[in-house]
Amino acid sequence: MNNKAALSIFDKLYTKYSGNMGKMLVHTGVIGWILSSAAQIAAIIVNDKIPKEQKMFLIPQEAADACVNILSFYAVTRSFCAIAKRLGKTGRWIHPIVKDFLSKKNLAKKIGTTGFDISKLKLPDNIKSTYNWFSQGLEVGGTTLGAILSCNLITPLIRNLYASKRQKNNIAKMNTPTVQCNPLYGDKVNCPIRKTLARPITPSNGQLKV
Repeated sequence: MNNKAALSIFDKLYTKYSGNMGKMLVHTGVIGWILSSAAQIAAIIVNDKIPKEQKMFLIPQEAADACVNILSFYAVTRSFCAIAKRLGKTGRWIHPIVKDFLSKKNLAKKIGTTGFDISKLKLPDNIKSTYNWFSQGLEVGGTTLGAILSCNLITPLIRNLYASKRQKNNIAKMNTPTVQCNPLYGDKVNCPIRKTLARPITPSNGQLKV
């Protein structure tokens, strides 16, 4: 990659994330989960000490766990980021300097209301700068809190519930009795045991026949 291409990529990243640090944390966290899960699956594939039969079971299991981890992390952190951003826009959480300025503009009663949006107001450069960095700090804090809860509480809980349910299903399948069906009847695979009715016992020539 030449310098011009690298600079173009960095410029696009800066344009996209410079004003939205919370989104950057969410996206980099998701990328981290994807790479971590891919490395885990790759380690299973290249490990010659793991039997092929176990790999056929472990790889889908790791892939399913990866989906749970990634989706849970994204949903939780994105939600916390959006909530923090909304709190900053409405002024429920507001910097004192910005609050004093809005109060002087007779907007004190609107601060914290549902339809109020500070980002849409025409603010002086110094007030706007204070609002922007404070709002970004809220987003970073909300995203960080969401990531902590997701990685240490919510995601493990969801993953354990999913794994427990899957384990119960596998045990139920293992405990289901099966017999080998007669190929003459067109079924060459294992099928559930079918109950058969015994023939009535009737005496014939002094012997009991079933």
